[in-house]
Amino acid sequence: MTDSFFAGIKPATFEGPNSDNPLAFRHYNPDEIVMGKRMEDHLRFAVAYWHSFAWEGGDPFGAATFLRPWQADMDMAHARAKADAAFALFAILGQPFYCWHDLDVRPEGATFAESLRNFEEIIEYFGEKMAAGGPRLLWGTANMFSHRRFMAGASTNPDPDVFAWSAATVKTCMDATHKLGGQNYVLWGGREGYETLLNTDLTRELDHMGRFLNMVVEYKHKIGFKGTILVEPKPQEPSKHQYDFDAATCIGFLRKYGLEDEVKLNIEQGHAILAGHSFEHELAVAAADGMLGSIDMNRNDYQSGWDTDQFPNNVSEVALAYYQILKTGGFTTGGTNFDAKLRRQSLDAEDLVAAHVGAMDVCARGLKAAVVMLEDGGLESAVADRYAGWDTPEAKAMLDSDFDAIFDRVHAGEIDPAPRSGQQERLENYVNRFV
Repeated sequence: MTDSFFAGIKPATFEGPNSDNPLAFRHYNPDEIVMGKRMEDHLRFAVAYWHSFAWEGGDPFGAATFLRPWQADMDMAHARAKADAAFALFAILGQPFYCWHDLDVRPEGATFAESLRNFEEIIEYFGEKMAAGGPRLLWGTANMFSHRRFMAGASTNPDPDVFAWSAATVKTCMDATHKLGGQNYVLWGGREGYETLLNTDLTRELDHMGRFLNMVVEYKHKIGFKGTILVEPKPQEPSKHQYDFDAATCIGFLRKYGLEDEVKLNIEQGHAILAGHSFEHELAVAAADGMLGSIDMNRNDYQSGWDTDQFPNNVSEVALAYYQILKTGGFTTGGTNFDAKLRRQSLDAEDLVAAHVGAMDVCARGLKAAVVMLEDGGLESAVADRYAGWDTPEAKAMLDSDFDAIFDRVHAGEIDPAPRSGQQERLENYVNRFV
């Protein structure tokens, strides 16, 4: 059914920066040693099953434009055909990981039990393909936002039966992730939020969400899953306000419910922009609390006010993102998942390959720029110099002092601060030397 979809497309290989082959890597050389590690082991690329194979190219004003062979009808035959196409793309790209939602990979059954049978069958099929040389699983997750039962949330739903359905769903997805050797398990609360406070018990919903996530952690340890539990911040869309608004909000939530040592964050570039932040900011906030786990790499259209999930193409932004990641020591169980989709006019199989090839090249360029900046030390030196005053004995003692003692020093005329330049433009020019 799908054998011919990628027919004639050869595996992407590294041909160097002078290549004009649109389906070859110009900068991503998986075996190149960068900062003592293979480039592939730094970047840990993953392809997202949902955008690449489940999305049909629709938008709010138009129906599907992608008429893929496996999308004709979602039964088990087509689910297997979709898997065949996915693993064919994985073989072309050669990336080390992939990711999925349960709803991406199996048809919805008439009952929970039927859906589970479908899911377990396709997970077995994935396992066979992985054993035959396919990529590893970076993470699995549950889609608890598309079906109408989740219109008022999953763990935060006012109906306890939806909470129960959600818990059972996550259990099956964690089991599947564990079975396939997944390195993480992700929870994105797609509708964990509210449309209006007029009908919302905010305290109860947050407590239920906190208990649900504690159940996830308890089950992780019960089954012996060694991967990392990740939550993914997003401010709005589809809900007016989502409880996982941004990295800082998620960190506060995790601390409130005693999860700060058990759960880390999966940061997405597009979600950072929707929250009014930069990708670099969200990564830095997560890293400051030791909660940076993994990333979804994409970009938004800055002329649109919603999450367009485009493939990355801005080397400067990507370089600053990897700069933050490398400062923490790089990924452990996490990686770079392309949570990105084609434009609805990009119909050809070659478009899907080219999108990933180009994005992998952009990330490779960004990574190498970040490495050189770290090795050069210009930014670290500028920051250290700016805060050097805090390294003096007097400044350190002040932090152990009190207002009265500080007042006495200032009042006695011992202190007369003179403003110093932050040198922002010089540092921006410095970054541009490397990208």
